Amino acid sequence: MAGDHVAAPAVGPASLTVGIIGLGAIGGAVADAIAGGRAGQATLAAILLRDTAKAGNRAGPERLVTSDAAAFLSAPTDLIVEAAGHEALRAYGEAVLGAGKDLMLVSVGALADDALWERLLAAARERRRRIHIVSGAIGGLDAIGAAAIGGLDEVEHTIRKPPHSVLLAAEADAVQRAGTPRELFAGSAREAAPRYPENVNVALALSLAGIGMDRTRVRLVADPAVTRNTHDIVARGHFGELRVTVQNIPTENPKTGRLTALSVIKAIRDLTAAVTVGS
Repeated sequence: MAGDHVAAPAVGPASLTVGIIGLGAIGGAVADAIAGGRAGQATLAAILLRDTAKAGNRAGPERLVTSDAAAFLSAPTDLIVEAAGHEALRAYGEAVLGAGKDLMLVSVGALADDALWERLLAAARERRRRIHIVSGAIGGLDAIGAAAIGGLDEVEHTIRKPPHSVLLAAEADAVQRAGTPRELFAGSAREAAPRYPENVNVALALSLAGIGMDRTRVRLVADPAVTRNTHDIVARGHFGELRVTVQNIPTENPKTGRLTALSVIKAIRDLTAAVTVGS
């Protein structure tokens, strides 16, 4: 019927074979989505873990589960999803691209290290592969990326999290009892990344979409009034003004919102879809 929403066809122009580094809150959700057919025409072929016993029922004869990076990189995969933290990206990012595979990364905060970023770019260019940076726990990156083409004047990102997700227990208890928000950081996205690596990945993604790590302003607040990881983004420029607020329900890892894994799943789905929206 005219005007009804019609979902994009499930069958896209290609199929995709995927490997995943890490099976935590994000990697596990992505693995399950691929197995359940919710990530488009994708097949999970390989998983890299320090402890292969943690694969549980995700192990099977149809896929490789290994702690051997060389064996993992030798598996027939088109795309590797990094979902294991900054150190994993530093350890394997170049090798993934050098092995002729595309890289989809979650640990964007590691890219505040210019040397790492340049090595990844060089490897991607040399092997003609692509680096996919997912939107993670926030929205609006497509609009901010478009606005940046016309010119952005400022981008501000305020992150509010429950105290126990960003502070040690004793400090978190004190902030909770006081009932007053505590600002933990205010500065550039580049400065925030090494200090709060598991809390500001999204700020780095935002900065790469917009006006860069040094001009994107970030505030991190432990706020006893919130129960969800809350992101408030304001961007101003030639286009006008954009405001985005996202309130994420945390996963079993309180530092990670559910939307992060969903953004990876959508990004994989889009790679094989006949129609994509907002990419």
